Amino acid sequence: MRIRGPSRVTGALHVPGDKSISHRVAMLASIAYGSTTISGFASSADCHATLDCVRRLGIDAENANGKIMIHGHGLRGYQAQVQPVKLFVGNSGSTIRMLGGILAGQHLVSEVDGDASIRRRPMARIVEPLTLMGATINGREGNFAPLTIRGSRLRAIDYHSKVASAQVKSCVLFAGLFAEGITTVTEPAQSRNHSELMLQEFGARLELDDEADVHRYRIEGGTELTAVDYVVPGDVSSAAFFMAAATVLPDSNLRIDGVNLNPTRTAFIEVLKDLGATIQRENVTTKHFEPIGDLHISSRQLKSEKGGLILSGNIIPNLIDEIPILAIVGTQVEGRLEVRDARELRIKESDRIKTVAAGIRAMGGEIEEFEDGFAVTGPQQLSGGRIETAGDHRIAMAFSIAGLLAAGETEIIGADCAEVSFPEFYELLSTVTGGSVIADS
Repeated sequence: MRIRGPSRVTGALHVPGDKSISHRVAMLASIAYGSTTISGFASSADCHATLDCVRRLGIDAENANGKIMIHGHGLRGYQAQVQPVKLFVGNSGSTIRMLGGILAGQHLVSEVDGDASIRRRPMARIVEPLTLMGATINGREGNFAPLTIRGSRLRAIDYHSKVASAQVKSCVLFAGLFAEGITTVTEPAQSRNHSELMLQEFGARLELDDEADVHRYRIEGGTELTAVDYVVPGDVSSAAFFMAAATVLPDSNLRIDGVNLNPTRTAFIEVLKDLGATIQRENVTTKHFEPIGDLHISSRQLKSEKGGLILSGNIIPNLIDEIPILAIVGTQVEGRLEVRDARELRIKESDRIKTVAAGIRAMGGEIEEFEDGFAVTGPQQLSGGRIETAGDHRIAMAFSIAGLLAAGETEIIGADCAEVSFPEFYELLSTVTGGSVIADS
């Protein structure tokens, strides 16, 4: 894709269904009794990899009139004519890590593999707790995909996660559905909580500690789940790219309808507001324990307080997906914006600290790179450049927004990787910019 700047964004749009929620509802529906109907299921390649996996495990999942219907047969309803069952997750770390918890409790052997990016991402963080629960897991070099998971009768554990990770937490809680007794998960900071909310929606017996400094979850094994009708809200992480554009591009005014506003997912909105952004929430309602509403954003010069804004500690797990686009925003902030404690970015689809720094420099900008983050000081005038995405969807989309800020034309190499999470991204971006996006033939 080629992006012509400078530009602005105006109008209204809907973003596709929330990716995190879509993964989880497909997985839980596949082990619930009855037929679950899902409206607004994510269009991303990652989420359709999850659907493909549950189909390969003997579960009927059909697309009817724009809705997904999944016909589950209970906790241990997976079936396979040939073992090991070969499962391919593509680029989806969510699929391999969370589905691993369910596979650990099945009476079958599965082999889970993914693309080159997945094969580089460490799986020790799920292999450890699942092994403690009684599953047998073998991976390449011990902790890398492909993983061979031999399910078994699981035992409950009290697990203290070393990282605040929604994927790890979900994996252990899902495995806890099959364990004898009560499985407890404690994490050092609260990560996104869609699994906890959705487990209750499906009828699981789950208890949460709601003390300010305690993030502990208990799930009772052996309780069968019951099918539901589920409406997936718009993905706030996908909306973040358009929020950023509407904030930093002069003369912009944009409305994004029907977005998930779960407090564990809105850290990006709060950071923008701390920098002075004009973002209004409208028509907020609650469905399936998830708050949903519209966002109205208009452009404004952002400014960090004296000494700059440093983002670190507990906010990082709830901001991790939005950090690449936050770096682009940072180039336009009056003052310094610093991100620390984000070493997790090194093991995403790409080394996102490295690729973000390389991209900003390719556009004539300046950025200071740390082992666990970066710092940018603005405002900076970016110029059109050639961006290597490293096959990373969030890098492609973040630097497309940077291209709208820049003087001249920006070339996004490998832009089609955006389809992993947001297939409609460039079409929507072209609509709200009035044609600043050009597809190379």
